[in-house]
Amino acid sequence: MTAAASIMPEPVRKSITVEAPVERAFEVFTSEFGTWWPATHSIGSSPLKNAVFEPRTGGRWYEIGEDGSECEWGEVLAWEKPTRLVLAWRIGVDWRYDPNLLTEVEVRFIQVGESSTRVELEHRLLENMGDKATAARETFSSPGGWPGLLAAYANKVKAA
Repeated sequence: MTAAASIMPEPVRKSITVEAPVERAFEVFTSEFGTWWPATHSIGSSPLKNAVFEPRTGGRWYEIGEDGSECEWGEVLAWEKPTRLVLAWRIGVDWRYDPNLLTEVEVRFIQVGESSTRVELEHRLLENMGDKATAARETFSSPGGWPGLLAAYANKVKAA
């Protein structure tokens, strides 16, 4: 193994503070996920109609197309309402579902003050994407990746 091959990319870590109690922040992130996740971020064959978490450990994480088709994204690894969510992200760098790929997205909801919540997101195990791991990290860190997604989430919280 070369030195370059042994270097693992750092996880993507992003955070945002929203003006909502922790319970509401968790609710908007999970139960209202399909209302703030952009339709452009779809991997299905039909345009995105909704994106869904099944609210339990072991639940599915998937999208529903306008034609009613479903496309898997991964599963819920931990559902600790209202403070923590861990998801198996099984979408490869080719933007296709891969049941053999595992990266994880952990989201923590931390109450700050009386009516604000800090939302901390970590997308880790990117080394499981092999030689595309660094490119994947750059994509997830870009404005169209987790920073933009968290901004869309914060806008939904603000509008609620």
